Amino acid sequence: MCTVIVKTGQPLTLMGVRDEFADRPWEGPGEHWPEHPGVVGGRDLKAGGTWLAVDPARRRAAALLNGHGRPAAEATKISRGDLPLLAVAANDLPDVDLTYYDPFHLLLADPRRVRLFSWDGERLSASEVPDGTSMIVNTGLNPEHERVAAFRPRFESTADWRELIAAAPSSDPAALIIRHELPDGRVFASLSVTLVTLAAEGVTYEFTDLTADSGRIGSKA
Repeated sequence: MCTVIVKTGQPLTLMGVRDEFADRPWEGPGEHWPEHPGVVGGRDLKAGGTWLAVDPARRRAAALLNGHGRPAAEATKISRGDLPLLAVAANDLPDVDLTYYDPFHLLLADPRRVRLFSWDGERLSASEVPDGTSMIVNTGLNPEHERVAAFRPRFESTADWRELIAAAPSSDPAALIIRHELPDGRVFASLSVTLVTLAAEGVTYEFTDLTADSGRIGSKA
C-alpha cells in the first residue's frame, strides 16, 4: 500500500490506496485467516498476508505501507503482510523481531487513537497521528511529498472521499491513483481502495477493485 489517509473524530475515517505490481496475485476482502477470526481484509496470494486489516468486533484497523531504509537479510526475511493482522489483535506493534522485516510504516487506529510505527531496518519510531486529516506515504508523515501537498487539502475539504479516487490513473508523482508502465513491460499501479469508518457504535467497510472493468464495491458493518 502506498497511501493512507486518516481523519480523526467521530467516526474515524481511514482510506487506503494499494499500489502494487499488477501481476502480483491477490483476492478481495474476506475473513481469510482462521487464526485471526473475524478479521477482514484483502489477501496477497503470494505471501498470504494483507495490506489493511479490520477487526469489526474490536473497532480496529491497521494499514501497512512499504518504507525506505535497510532491507532485511534475504535468508531470514518474513513478509510484512502479517503485521496488520497481528496489530489489530494486540492493539499495539506486534511483539516480533523487526530485523526479519523490510522497512515499513504501520498505522494502527481505533475510534479514540491513531498511532504510526515506522521501521527503517535499523531503528523503530512510534508517534501519535495528530488530530485532523493526515496522509501517510512511503516516506511516512511527510507534508512535503508531492501527493500529500496536492491531496491533503482536498481530503480536508471534501465530504465524500470517493470523489477523489474517480480520476483516471496517472504517472504523475502527485497523483493519488497511479499507473506506471515499466521498461520491462510490467505495470505498477493502484489496484484497490479500502474505505473504513470506526465508531463506538460500529464499523463500515467499503472496497473498490480498481482492476475490474467497473469497480466492485462491497461493504461490511
